[in-house]
Amino acid sequence: MKNKLAYFTLFTLAFVACKNQKPATQGYQGQGKSAVVSTLSKPVQKQWKGIWTFNEDTTFFSNDFESGRLNGITSDGNNHYTALITAENTPVNVSPWYAFKVWSKTPKTITIKMTYQDSRSRYYPKISTDGENFTPLDSTNFTGINKGTGDFGIKAVPEMVEIKVAISEKPTYITAQELYGSTRVKSWIDSLTTKDYISTYEIGKSRENRAMNLMEVSNGVHKKAVMVISRQHPPEVTGFLAMKSFIETLSGDSPKAQKFRENYDLFVVPLMNPDGVDNGNWRHNMGGIDLNRDWQDFNQPETRSVRDFLVKKESEGYEFVFGADFHSTWDDIYYPIDTTITGEKGKIVFDWINNITKRLPQKHTNVKPSTDIKPTMVSRNYFYVNQNMPAIVFELGDNTPRDFLKEKGKVAAEELMDLLDNQN
Repeated sequence: MKNKLAYFTLFTLAFVACKNQKPATQGYQGQGKSAVVSTLSKPVQKQWKGIWTFNEDTTFFSNDFESGRLNGITSDGNNHYTALITAENTPVNVSPWYAFKVWSKTPKTITIKMTYQDSRSRYYPKISTDGENFTPLDSTNFTGINKGTGDFGIKAVPEMVEIKVAISEKPTYITAQELYGSTRVKSWIDSLTTKDYISTYEIGKSRENRAMNLMEVSNGVHKKAVMVISRQHPPEVTGFLAMKSFIETLSGDSPKAQKFRENYDLFVVPLMNPDGVDNGNWRHNMGGIDLNRDWQDFNQPETRSVRDFLVKKESEGYEFVFGADFHSTWDDIYYPIDTTITGEKGKIVFDWINNITKRLPQKHTNVKPSTDIKPTMVSRNYFYVNQNMPAIVFELGDNTPRDFLKEKGKVAAEELMDLLDNQN
């Protein structure tokens, strides 16, 4: 009996020890495998844009600007209003984007109840008086209704919220994230093209005939290149902000950037979904499709534009050595392709991740490699399978601090330049 007890005790201790050696999960663990879906166009409900007024009221609401989204507003009395936010079509990823402005003939404080179609309150409100400089709403003016559970995901956030906002004759913007519509993005691109090695041109048109603008950083003598895209999904502004810093660093005046451009060209499509962005869509283009599911069949003009550009460059003898698709989600996470698939060629992606992590240890970022590359469906897989390009989906958190986004974009660019320099 003593021997049996001793054996049981040792077994139990060994089991507990093994269990304790297992690393604890930390942070957002990433989404599951994406379903294969049809990317043939579907009907889209285009929202009415204009100004809402109320009988004998001095308060006005408007969604009539790029990225505006407000599908309805009711006056409930006593300076209380209920906003209705609905999607462009369904089913749709739970990314309830909203953006509207409100003003009053007389200064006052109003309460707005935010409601969402079959969704919850993913994005914490941002406030601006000029449409360009935003700050998060003061937490004392924010109340969650039917609060969620857990740390990440749509179940973790409130079903609805009530916000208090002081308004006056000058419009106040209330948005899910900062506003970067096609006009503002084009202004940013144009600000960089003052350098003689940076140019911009159209590579196609969107479904609503907006320009698909590409920025080229090139001295005109190379046949190796890096490809970068952003904003396939309209609300994913944090990914765009990191990408913006990434591109500014690669195209900057530092000795490291100058050396990079001696060997590599850089091609960038900062706004993959200009229609979805300008219409304030939750997820889709104006064909009603998630563009990051259309890199197999290319039923949408936006993905076809980039595919045709890559094919053209390949025919000109270009070798694409790295590809990045910037997105946003619940927290920072990397989605590379596992090296069991890519072998030595894909190792640069993991070296890059490790180097960024060493320089930015203050914010943990999970890595979720994929072994599924067919059907290509998503940009990362298409880049690798069709262009033999090591590629990654680079995701930034919805609430990642903006100064850290900028720093992460800068560090990511510097580490990529170092790795590519070592390959030459």
